[in-house]
Amino acid sequence: MSQTDLPEFKDVAAAENRVRGVARETPVLTHPALDERAGATVLIKAECLQVTGSFKIRGAMNRLSQIPHSQRTAGVVAFSSGNHAQGVARAARLLGMPALIVMPKDAPQIKVDGVKADGGEVHLYDRNSESREEISERIAAERGAVLVPSYDDPHIIAGQGTAGMEFARQAEALGGPLDHLVCCAGGGGLTSGIALAMEGLSPETSIWTAEPEGHDDWARSLASGELCHNAPGTRSICDAILTPSPGEKYTYALGKRLFAGGMVVSDDEVREAMRLAFRYLKIVVEPGGAAALAAVLRGVPEGMKGKRIGIMATGGNVDAETYASIISP
Repeated sequence: MSQTDLPEFKDVAAAENRVRGVARETPVLTHPALDERAGATVLIKAECLQVTGSFKIRGAMNRLSQIPHSQRTAGVVAFSSGNHAQGVARAARLLGMPALIVMPKDAPQIKVDGVKADGGEVHLYDRNSESREEISERIAAERGAVLVPSYDDPHIIAGQGTAGMEFARQAEALGGPLDHLVCCAGGGGLTSGIALAMEGLSPETSIWTAEPEGHDDWARSLASGELCHNAPGTRSICDAILTPSPGEKYTYALGKRLFAGGMVVSDDEVREAMRLAFRYLKIVVEPGGAAALAAVLRGVPEGMKGKRIGIMATGGNVDAETYASIISP
């Protein structure tokens, strides 16, 4: 794959071999109470039970395993609010590479601790006054390290797409292909990777993004046909998916072709989805990982009623105090 080529289904299929034995196959969960609330048959893939607590280990392992051995001594640098950070730190440890992660000062402590537990070095920055990209590029240049983007990278996209490969097979085993799949979206690495997987294994499945209000850059971009950015300083409890815009080089190009549209949810709807996931599925889902579930549980549009809808519960890394306050309002 050249630097400018968009990834394809074959790249996702190849990534499965690289992540096998590191990423676990996560279960698909169902509950009749959730089906009734949504007005559809709902299948939830629990990537919150993945290694490091989110899907991010998939892309990180696929990307880092392709770094030539001659370049591994200098290690890697990444920037992330937490889940990509933990995925990169774990993959780097498994491959014997040092890792430095640039993280916002307000990142959940559980995510900072997760990086450090895997031997990663953390550089904190102020997301309101500093550029994480500029900091990461400077440190990577100083160290001669490889910069590992969180989403707009063909190898990251292909690695994340392995979750879609699994989901397509699991859905088929549970009664047939998905009519729709809704995925929490920040920069779009997971959603575009899943879309590539579905294009190869379940082309009839429509792919939708789910985002918090104020950070609905995907919904606006897909509706307008032009790449949109979020206003600086916009906040939500969904820290894991608060990116400035879709990936300008890869993910938006894929999304324009492969996504059906975008859904937008409120923070209150996300909190309710987290409570329902705990009550009925017995899983812990972080706010950013619950956006897709929230979008479906508020009631699907008329054209989706009665259909088979897949949902990615993308992560479960939430501080205990925050989680307790949400599930016991």
